[in-house]
Amino acid sequence: MIHENSAAVVFPGQGSQRPGMGKDFFDNVPISRQTFEEASDALGWDVAALCFSEDERLNLTEFTQPCIVTTEIAMFRAVQTLFSFSPSFYGGHSLGEFSALVAAGVFPFQDTLRIVHERGRLMQNAVPVGVGGMAAVILNDLDVQQIRSLLSDLPVDVANENSLHQVVISGDAKALPVAESRLTEQFTDSSFRVVPLRVSAPFHSRFMKSIEEPFEQVLRASSPLWKSQNADKVTSNYTGGYHLPTTEAVSTALVLQLSHAVRWVDNMRTLSSSTKSVFEVGPGRPLRDFFKTIGITCSSVTTLSAAERLFRNEK
Repeated sequence: MIHENSAAVVFPGQGSQRPGMGKDFFDNVPISRQTFEEASDALGWDVAALCFSEDERLNLTEFTQPCIVTTEIAMFRAVQTLFSFSPSFYGGHSLGEFSALVAAGVFPFQDTLRIVHERGRLMQNAVPVGVGGMAAVILNDLDVQQIRSLLSDLPVDVANENSLHQVVISGDAKALPVAESRLTEQFTDSSFRVVPLRVSAPFHSRFMKSIEEPFEQVLRASSPLWKSQNADKVTSNYTGGYHLPTTEAVSTALVLQLSHAVRWVDNMRTLSSSTKSVFEVGPGRPLRDFFKTIGITCSSVTTLSAAERLFRNEK
């Protein structure tokens, strides 16, 4: 059911980070500066300094994850405050699902930073550097099940169902060239491409199963602080639909998200069945093009000036 006069906000995940992200919000909007300060208090290191400089740790998963969540919440709070933006529905791609849960009032912000810091550390340590890898498979009107079938005997999984034209595969680095060869033989369309991704581990694959139990313990320690009754307005990467509004269900979906595909196409369809007004808030704008493949316009906010232009026009 489409809800008139409602909006959805979506948050990109890891890979959207960039040096200087969020600095214009930090410099000009008090609530954004306060958000970065809260993050530093929670984590015990200067989050703004890491985000705004050419610090190589910005691309280390355990630092990338809390930095992105901090930036996205700083930007979201600014847009809320400056433009009376009050979305009814929320979604996030992979790590972005945690930003969505904070924005929806399900998770406390500072506690979430500690969760994703540990999530990043666990994900990085699950597999030695160089053992795993990921690659984007691009093809007009691709068939996800066909790709799974072609790779079924390889230690490679479909990690992200990003759009009607893109999936990401993830697994053993030695098996990825074999996977690419098989796909190249099968698909002769001129739109077909395989693009290796610069990642440090095979995320959202069977190789993350070893960290499910320790991550569940991290979530369990935080769960008394959750307001899980608000979760039914947030999409789940694991199920593709909205979260069930119970603590156990939210925790289970986030644990299983680690080793299963991000069902982003289903997330987009779920959100667009509730509203046609979708806004992407984050340091990058990968989700805008994904929405375009299902015929939905997604307006992106990556800078303060972009927010001012967009919401001035909205009014």
